[in-house]
Amino acid sequence: MEMVPKKRLVLYSGRSHPTLAADIARHLDVGLGDANVREFANGEIHCRYDESVRGSDTFIVQTHANPVNDSIVEQCIMIDAAKRASAKRVTAVVPYYGYARQDRKAEGREPITAKLVADMLMVAGANRVLSVDLHSGQIQGFFDIPVDHLTATPVLLDYLAKSGPKDPMIVAPDAGRMKVAERFAQHLDADPAGVYKKRARGVAQARGVMGEVSGRHCVLIDDMIDTAGTIVAAADILMESGASEVWAMATHGVLSDPAIDKLKNSVIGRIVVTDTLPLPPEKQLDKIEVLSVAGIIADAIDAVFEDTSVSEIFGGDNQS
Repeated sequence: MEMVPKKRLVLYSGRSHPTLAADIARHLDVGLGDANVREFANGEIHCRYDESVRGSDTFIVQTHANPVNDSIVEQCIMIDAAKRASAKRVTAVVPYYGYARQDRKAEGREPITAKLVADMLMVAGANRVLSVDLHSGQIQGFFDIPVDHLTATPVLLDYLAKSGPKDPMIVAPDAGRMKVAERFAQHLDADPAGVYKKRARGVAQARGVMGEVSGRHCVLIDDMIDTAGTIVAAADILMESGASEVWAMATHGVLSDPAIDKLKNSVIGRIVVTDTLPLPPEKQLDKIEVLSVAGIIADAIDAVFEDTSVSEIFGGDNQS
């Protein structure tokens, strides 16, 4: 007897960013399942899915938001539960990948924690990982399973095209982001520039500008804003170099203390981030705008489920 297998997509969310997961579900036009995640009195996490996931293509959405360690362990537990419940394939959807900056040994006796997190997700039972704008593309090589590296570039570019300045100068806040700034500039037919940065005792110091920014509306592009030291220092030196206005754009708004105070008192006129991480009320400023990446994540999930190309969604620009 020959039977045609039925494909079934199920979507679940951890507790770190349920709003984003609900938006992804809405774009996919699927219901968001209930994983019944809770904690025992001693803090241990427990998960039990409401419905059978046997034979399903299971997607578990969990951004590694603060508290980062809890978010990672919770996702691993959810993956393990799905695997033991006989899910056919489990995809870990990680909009913001925790520990991504610890991707190498900068000094002796240090861990490579980005690799450790990859190992944890694989050992838990993930068959595939989907993430947005990894801090460094080589993190994909830490996995022995497929990784779909998405980018928020289309969302940010669309915003700039519709609501940005008419003739922006796209600026990298440090040498590591020059390639990204050049790509943005190419899409917008704009001029790129860069800021030289030096870090002394953990404090970012902007030392100079590569490019003529006098009288220009500068838009700083980065993958994340954490304590905001780099982005604020870059904005200061751009204004000192004669820029007419400075905006900042980043995929991940980590915004650890004292980022909000720094940004509030900075010369930056507008800060644009995406919703890969939740933005609690105490971190919301009038100058901060949040764009949604739910659409591009939903498109990628649909492509994975239908076994079609994820790269085609981005025209190949996600391969970096």
